[in-house]
Amino acid sequence: MSKLPHITAFFWIMKICATTLGETAGDLLSMTLNVGYAISSLILIGVFLATLITQLISKSYNPLLYWTVILSTSTAGTTMSDFMDRTLGLGYATGTTILVTILLTILAFWRFCVGSLSVNNIKTPKVELLYWTTILFSNTLGTAMGDFLADSSGLGFAGGALLISSLLALVLAAHYYTQISQVMLFWIAFVLTRPFGATLGDILTKPHIKGGLDFGTIGSSIVLVSILGVCILFTTLKHKKLVVARHSNDK
Repeated sequence: MSKLPHITAFFWIMKICATTLGETAGDLLSMTLNVGYAISSLILIGVFLATLITQLISKSYNPLLYWTVILSTSTAGTTMSDFMDRTLGLGYATGTTILVTILLTILAFWRFCVGSLSVNNIKTPKVELLYWTTILFSNTLGTAMGDFLADSSGLGFAGGALLISSLLALVLAAHYYTQISQVMLFWIAFVLTRPFGATLGDILTKPHIKGGLDFGTIGSSIVLVSILGVCILFTTLKHKKLVVARHSNDK
């Protein structure tokens, strides 16, 4: 039995919300609380590993647990990217190039070992571990891409968000109107939603003088936690109804 959710429009809404929250929460820990990128990365990677182990040993799909792991990959990815780009001084372009290489290597290894990158075939611990490793580095890459677009490309926060939105719209159109591999489109969209969340997070947190809404990391995180919490509650209740219905049909 798959422990992953069905890919629907609601899934993508929650994904964007979770990745945006990962951006604001990661910045809250590393910058607002002044913990630093290195220590923040260690803390959040520890949280990611703890939630990942819990997910791997679980026997069925749990919406709260699944989205907690997604959120932990997003927050860890934010601080990991910032550590590479800022603390190590690699810069956004170099950091993005390194992360693209790592991500493509992971996907190639997954394809070689399993024969498919479809998320509908994730039913063993080995494949699920590859899935979560891919997600961690895709979210890290997304942060670097988002920061590059917002800070180095000259587009600014709003321009970066508009560009990523346009690319996501093209992926959506390709999903419905072309014969392009649905698996490839899924992973393209999965990667792109992270920089979209990163630029959206910057719009929410940055001051007006920098083109943001000046909600701050704390205010933005509270709003996003509330939205994601409601979505998770709705998903959990819906999942329980489906489970009950399946048990009734089996009797």
